[in-house]
Amino acid sequence: MNTLLATNFTLPGQTNKYTGKVREVFTLENDLLVMIATDRLSAFDVVMPKGIPYKGQILNQIATQMLEATSDIVPNWLIASPDPSVSIGKRCTPFKVEMVIRGYMSGHAAREYKLGKRILCGVEMPEGMIENDPFPEPIITPATKAEEGHDEDISREEIIRQGIINESDYIQLEKYTRLLFERGSELANEKGLILVDTKYEFGKLPDGTIVLIDEIHTPDSSRYFYAEGYKERQANKEPQKQLSKEFVRQWLISNGFQGLEGQVVPEMSDTYISEVSDRYIELYEHITGTPFQRADLSDISTRIEQNILSYLAQYK
Repeated sequence: MNTLLATNFTLPGQTNKYTGKVREVFTLENDLLVMIATDRLSAFDVVMPKGIPYKGQILNQIATQMLEATSDIVPNWLIASPDPSVSIGKRCTPFKVEMVIRGYMSGHAAREYKLGKRILCGVEMPEGMIENDPFPEPIITPATKAEEGHDEDISREEIIRQGIINESDYIQLEKYTRLLFERGSELANEKGLILVDTKYEFGKLPDGTIVLIDEIHTPDSSRYFYAEGYKERQANKEPQKQLSKEFVRQWLISNGFQGLEGQVVPEMSDTYISEVSDRYIELYEHITGTPFQRADLSDISTRIEQNILSYLAQYK
C-alpha cells in the first residue's frame, strides 16, 4: 500500500518549508502557500511510523469542501486545490493558539473530568455529567500550538494576559469559532452525524484581515458521533458509535501508549492500517455525502509535484 510520508520538492520561488505532524507547507516568494497533506498519522502529538492510504487526500478534500461551505462566515486562506492532496492559498501569519470548541464532554475533556477536574481552560464543566453528554452550551477550550511535543491547554484570560493574542482579535476568534461550529453542526446533522468537538486555526493577512486557515471538520481535527441511536446509547451508558481519530487513540491506549515519556509506539499491522484507512473513507463519505474517488497511488510524489508545477505555471 503506497503512502506519502514525506516530500523533497523544491518549488519555483520557494523561500521556506515547514514540516508539521501531518502537513508540509511551502512558502513561495509571491505570497503563496502550498500545503501538502501527507498520509502521516499523528496521535497524542506523536507521528506513527506507518502512513494511512488515502488519508492525506481525505483530509485535504474534506477541508477544501468545508472551507467553501463556510466562506460566508469568515474569509479563508484557500485559492485552489490542484491535486487531491494539495491546497494552495494566501500566506498569512498564524495565531499561535488553536481554537478548540466542544459541544459534548468527550475525548480530552472526558479524560480530565474523570480525574476530578471541573475547570478546563478556565471554563467550568457542570457536576453530574457522564462521558459523551452534551454541555449546556458549547465551550471553547483553547490550546497553545507546540512546534514539537504536546499542545497545552490555556485559558482565554492567560492568552490575553500573556499577549499571545490581543483582546479584540481574541474576541473575534471566539465569535468566528462559535459560528463555524454552528455551521459545522448543521452540515453534520444533515448527514446523520453529530459534530462533537473540533478545532479551528486562524491567521492574519498582511492587510490585517483575519482568515480561517488549515483544515476544518476533518477526522483529524474533529470528532463525530452517529446521530441515530445516540440518546439510547447515552441512556444505557454505552460507548457512542463515532467517526473520528478517537478509535486510533483508544487502540493505542489499549496497547499501552499515550505519548508519555518512555512509552513505545505499538506495531500497527497491515490489516489494522487498512481498517484505519477504511474508517477515514467512511467518514469522508458520510460527512460529504458523496462517494470517495480514490486517487492514483502508483507514484504519489510525482503526481503531486506535477500538479503543483502545472498550477504554478499558469497562476497569475
